[in-house]
Amino acid sequence: MKKRSLFTIILLFALSLVLVACGGNSNDGGNNGGNDGGNNDGGETPDFLSFLTGGTSGTYYPLGGAIAKIITDETGIQTDALSSNASADNIIALRDNEAEIAFTQTDVASDAVAGENAFEGEPVDTVLAVGSLYPETVQIVTTKKSGIESVEDLKGKKVSVGAPGSGTYVNAEQILEIHGLTMDDIDAQNLDFGESAGGIKDGNIDAAFITAGTPTGAVEELQATAEVNVLPIEADKAEELIEKYPYYANDTIEEGTYGLESDVETVAVMAMIVVKDDIAEDTVYDITKAIYENADDIAHAKSEFISLDSALDGIGFDLHPGAKKYYEEQGLEIE
Repeated sequence: MKKRSLFTIILLFALSLVLVACGGNSNDGGNNGGNDGGNNDGGETPDFLSFLTGGTSGTYYPLGGAIAKIITDETGIQTDALSSNASADNIIALRDNEAEIAFTQTDVASDAVAGENAFEGEPVDTVLAVGSLYPETVQIVTTKKSGIESVEDLKGKKVSVGAPGSGTYVNAEQILEIHGLTMDDIDAQNLDFGESAGGIKDGNIDAAFITAGTPTGAVEELQATAEVNVLPIEADKAEELIEKYPYYANDTIEEGTYGLESDVETVAVMAMIVVKDDIAEDTVYDITKAIYENADDIAHAKSEFISLDSALDGIGFDLHPGAKKYYEEQGLEIE
């Protein structure tokens, strides 16, 4: 009996140890769960960032690669630049948790937040601004031999209006509107910049809307085989466009660009960087600081435009708290 009682006592003692251990693990699990919840809110610095750019023939992709290197070098966060359909698609990808950081246009981002145009009735509330970078010029490209001299001349022509989901499409739609035209008045083609230049070269299309920093690689390639013509947006039409859509600004494509014999007056929006709203404040602070304090080291011609002086230009929605903190430390006025 004594042996049985001793065995029972040992068994009960062992069982109590197991229960205590399980209780401790349960508590730890609760704590870990709380920490994981904090991570979902962006509490920790990520090891890796996916940076969506644009098509390989445009400005976004090479510039994105250069900026990704700066972010990697300065923050220690491995950042990879990925090609994409650009602006609108990039915002959708961020919304759907397919990437963390992206290029877009200020007009497209404003539309996304407001639920307008390509985002009609489906506003995006999980994307915040980091900062503006450089003007993206609206270039309506054709050739001299096409005989097309004005936006109105595009009626009935085969015209590329940008890749599906791109900001270029929205720009084309709005500029046609100001000139009394719609997409139904042209034979619209959804091509990226490289395909657009190739289509003009081969005679498969007549013209193309290309919204990108100048000079754009695809247009320079076209210039190698054809006399490029860029259609102007006349002053009164530009004024009407800017009045209706304030994120546009007057811009000039300078004489000599693409072999042009004189300046071409047009309009531009701003290229900008956006991030998911759940990235940690300190992480976005470091990203913002890395970009604007190392602009001279960004290996791309557009780096000359990247400056705190224009970092807030054209941004009509909320900054990420990390970016806002950095700008306030630099003495910028946040509206």
